[in-house]
Amino acid sequence: MPTSTDWLYRYPPLYSGILIKRYQRFLADIQLDSGEIITAHCPNTGPMTGVCTPGSPVQVSHSSNPKRKLAYTWEMIQVQDTKPTWVGINTALPNRIIKLALEQRLFPELGDYQQIRSEVPYGQGNKSRVDFLLAGNPQSIYLEVKNTTWAIKNTVLFPDTVTERGQKHLRELSEIVHQGDRAVMLYLVNRGDCTEFAPGDTADPLYGQLLRTALTQGVEILSCQFQVTPGE
Repeated sequence: MPTSTDWLYRYPPLYSGILIKRYQRFLADIQLDSGEIITAHCPNTGPMTGVCTPGSPVQVSHSSNPKRKLAYTWEMIQVQDTKPTWVGINTALPNRIIKLALEQRLFPELGDYQQIRSEVPYGQGNKSRVDFLLAGNPQSIYLEVKNTTWAIKNTVLFPDTVTERGQKHLRELSEIVHQGDRAVMLYLVNRGDCTEFAPGDTADPLYGQLLRTALTQGVEILSCQFQVTPGE
């Protein structure tokens, strides 16, 4: 088990509850252990396949900011796929977590880099933004991050729905390689119970085709698993 010094990110104090339902994409009704029923913000735009089952244990954070419409944020859910496992569903966190990992140079596959920049314009007409640009010598590294939570048995899959944005990212990363720099697609596996990664072909066949093509063209794929607990 990791020690207290191994954690990349520590959650604020969390509150336990049971998921009643998720609706309108950004809302979730949850019954806290105290019996109170709250409506929490659901920071996830996707269908959350397999990770939004009513009746499942969840954890939420609380904000004292009076300007917020919803004081609670849904952070994680416990699934029962192969074993009880906490899964992080807050898609605002992966980039923060990966930036911490990049700062600590935790990915030896990336080699040496001198500077980490976030949300840098790139692509055709600079109309896209890459999650991270790692300034290196002699090549820069364009790094995209995808939060990955859908699992079938021991395999985690991405995406869990058609993603035109994701398809565009793969095409743009392939072009980066053609221009002479490195391009990396990093899948943050936000659960600790899987041993394999694969494209979600049944959800988006075109994405699967583009991912395999990008790999043959030199785009690097990193599937990085993170253990999630109600603390860290």
